[in-house]
Amino acid sequence: MSGLRVIQAGFAPTLQDFGRPAFQNRGVPVSGALDPVSLRIGNALVGNDEGMAAIEFRLIGPVLEVLAESVRVALVGTRAGIVVEAGERVELPSYQSVTLKRGHRLSVNPVTDSGAAYLCIEGGCDLPAVFDSLSTYGRSQIGGFQGRALKDGDELPLRLNAVPARGELRLENPGYLDAGGPVRVVFGPQRDYFTDESAAAFLTNEYSVSREADRMGMRLEGPALEHARGYNITSDGIVTGAIQVPGNGLPIILLADHQTTGGYPKIGTVISADIPRLGRLKPGDALSFAEVTVAEAEDARREQEKEIKRLIGALSPAAAWLDEAALYRENLISGVVHNEEAV
Repeated sequence: MSGLRVIQAGFAPTLQDFGRPAFQNRGVPVSGALDPVSLRIGNALVGNDEGMAAIEFRLIGPVLEVLAESVRVALVGTRAGIVVEAGERVELPSYQSVTLKRGHRLSVNPVTDSGAAYLCIEGGCDLPAVFDSLSTYGRSQIGGFQGRALKDGDELPLRLNAVPARGELRLENPGYLDAGGPVRVVFGPQRDYFTDESAAAFLTNEYSVSREADRMGMRLEGPALEHARGYNITSDGIVTGAIQVPGNGLPIILLADHQTTGGYPKIGTVISADIPRLGRLKPGDALSFAEVTVAEAEDARREQEKEIKRLIGALSPAAAWLDEAALYRENLISGVVHNEEAV
């Protein structure tokens, strides 16, 4: 078989790409990567198209065994490193591609600096697309590997049994992981469902990510917002980043697996350029908000696209990992010792 065996799944890893944005009118959630910027960079490191599905995980990454002749992977979205077991135990950095051989095992150090990390695989997974996407949407059990998170014992099929020999790549400084400052928001047409005092409190107070945060939404802890016109509205469409405020007054930011419609008023929407930052937040992380205009949001997105292209253009050759066990197995000097074959 050409694939990866899941020795230990870790914390509910799923396959995610850019999701299904074209099917929301049929009630199909978008899903997709919580941090699409990291996904794009990871895929560039292994030579994939930028939107190819990768393994997304939080906190605890999977332990995998290579069942193919060779596979090239890159860990992104975190500064935690990869551990390779290939006769010896070698720790390698994230943001660097690495080629592993059949029988090698890889694991990921605990991810403490990010809420979403990705293991990108050259060539991707040999699985059927559902609504044009390999993204896993667990609530409906569609996409990805059998519509669910990977679990111990799964064998994830790959498209490539062997990857071409070439130099590895790295990104020297993934400084975008350190992006800070207020999360930028555009107030929406339902702003008048909130008192002026609540809107001001939303922008001047700090919130924290509660433990009730998952791929669908991020519940926040902090000052409760007061509704001016009640908290039940006729259900309408929702986009990623919309900030719903239910009856308890505590905001919920809708993320990749959000429902397509909802019946709570939305005070505003996080701009698309800041969605990847949200995806990397963890329970307990603090955040604040700043209001921007639509034009400023569009400018921010254009600047982000420039930065992503700059980062991908800055990928540089990485030092090859020396597989000493393989060196001991191979006869690399036969051409010198058995020179009679050349006579």
